[in-house]
Order: sequence, then structure tokens, then C-alpha cells
Amino acid sequence: MLNRKRVVAVELDIRKQKILKAIIEEYTKTGIPVGSKTISTIIDINVSPATIRNDMAVLFDIGMLEQPYTSAGRVPSHMGYRYYLDNLVDFTPLSSAEQSAIQAMFNVANPDPDKLLSDAMQMLAEVTNCATIASAITPCGVCVKRIELIPASENIVIIMVIATNGVVKSKTCKVVFNANRQVCDFFTNFANSHFAGYSLNEISSSYINSVSFDLGDYYTAFNSVLSSIYELCKEINDGQFFVKGQTNLLHYNELEDSAGELLIWLDKKEQVLNIIPDEPFDFKVIVGKENNKMELAESSIILSKYSISGTKCGAIGVVGPVRMQYEKLIPKILYFSNMLGELLSDTFNID
Repeated sequence: MLNRKRVVAVELDIRKQKILKAIIEEYTKTGIPVGSKTISTIIDINVSPATIRNDMAVLFDIGMLEQPYTSAGRVPSHMGYRYYLDNLVDFTPLSSAEQSAIQAMFNVANPDPDKLLSDAMQMLAEVTNCATIASAITPCGVCVKRIELIPASENIVIIMVIATNGVVKSKTCKVVFNANRQVCDFFTNFANSHFAGYSLNEISSSYINSVSFDLGDYYTAFNSVLSSIYELCKEINDGQFFVKGQTNLLHYNELEDSAGELLIWLDKKEQVLNIIPDEPFDFKVIVGKENNKMELAESSIILSKYSISGTKCGAIGVVGPVRMQYEKLIPKILYFSNMLGELLSDTFNID
């Protein structure tokens, strides 16, 4: 069940609430400014168009509506959308068919968490026609399961780190020794005796130095390999971050002037992560100018945190124009988020 905190910054009577709600939902569907005659035909209130015009004038004066140009109808302001989201929106429950469609997206066996999260964001982008973001914090207690050193050529090896949560990271590394199978097997056995079973938090630079000491005369030869292991463990421990569907934003006329800057902003991991609150929440909507970033002034962000084994340690988000069908999108995103959390919980419980 969807819960929301009702915040009433401005007191509106029932009639003005109905008018504001009707304007927002009509404008969201059409993108066309809404006039009093249109409102009189779509809501059930026994008053004249002149009374509706007067109420719309009041809503305009208090900042709930805007007038894009002279003699036009009205459009909702970002303040109007906020009032709507906090007090008026009627969420549309997902149908059984919609739930089944989302479940089918996650019909995977033994997924790699990195690929699962990446694919999930791509699917969500296709479902919502928006850009999507995702972050996941690696749960505490995740350990190194196994390390492999695989020869690729005479002086090139592939280093693979497998964690107990199912995440696999690898990189190529140039070495100063002849990377034959015998040498790689020697280091693989050595590495697993020193890393397997250790938590990712324990793989610090000081621990790497102590492992180097145990290599004795082989330290110089394997120094670059140990450095790569440290980097891979840190990469797993830092969690995942993905952005998908950015080009969807180019299809919205209202984002025509800001899309370029918005795409650049989405490409900056630290900036994007800063908009996700630290505290637990089911969903949060940041509307347009509520964002303190100029690049987001004409966009809304719907965020949902998901739980992994009972702890909220990941978040997904949808970035799109302010004119979104929140009543349909939010239930869909929440259901998607719950499904993702359940599947990642199963994956992260790998021993």
C-alpha cells in the first residue's frame, strides 16, 4: 500500500482542489494549457465557467498555476505539482497483467548482480520512457570468495575477483614475468590462501602491504597484480551505479532547452548520488525547481529505495519531465523496486 506524508503548505477548499487536480491531470495528458471551459466539462462541480475562472485566478495568484502566454489557458507550476503529489494524487494500482509483465523482466537464473542491476535499469527506462539511475551499496560482511589469475599472453594476465555476493570483477594487467600456467597457478593458490574468506572491508592498502611481505623475493614480480586485486576489491565494496535511457529525454519538447546539460549532469556519478537521501524511504519525488541544480530545473526525479535482506541499501530513480503521470509511474516504480530487492537478496545470499 502506498503511503505518503500529507503536507498542506497552502489551504485550498475542495472546489479549488478539484480544479487544480483536473488541470494537472489534463495538462499531463495533453501538454496543452487548460482553460476554464475544458475544466467545466471534465469535473463534476455545479458552478459556471466564470466561477471556475475566478478560482483559477486565485490558484494563479498563489503560485499553483502559471500562464505560458497571454490569453492562453493555465498550466500547473512546480508548486502546484508539489501540492498535487502531497495531497491530491490518486495512485493507480497495478493490474495483474502489469505485475506479471514486471515479474517476467526478472525471470533470470543465477544472475550476476552487476548485470542484473544494469539490465533492470535498461528495462525500467524502456517501460517509463525516461532516464533511469540506480545505486547499490555492497552489504556488510561480503567476502572474497575466490581469486583467479589467468594467462592471456606472455606478459598479460587476467585477474578475476569473485565475491560471496555473486559479484565478479576482472581486469587485465601487464606483468614482468612469463605468464605461463604454472606461474599463474602458483599465484592463484597464494592469493586464495591470503584473500579468500576475508571481508572486502579488510582488504586495505596496509593489508596488501602485509601480503606483499609474505611473497618474499617474488614481491617485485607480483606487485602490479596485488595492486589490481586491491582495486577490484575496492570497486566491489564501493557498490554499483548505473544510468540508462538518457536519450529518452531528448524526445520531450519541454526538455529541449535543458536536455544537453541534463545528460551531462547524469554522467557525473557523485552529483547524481548526492540527490539520494541517506534516510530510509519508500519513494520520494523531487519536482523541478525543488532541485538545487540548474540542470534539473525542468525535470522531476522519482526515487525508490529497495531492501536487500531486510536492509535498505540500494536506490533506483526515474528522471523525466515535470509533466509525468505520477499516479501510474510511482506504483510501477515501487513494484519494480520491490522485485529488484527480492532478486538481489537471493543473489547476495550466495555463500
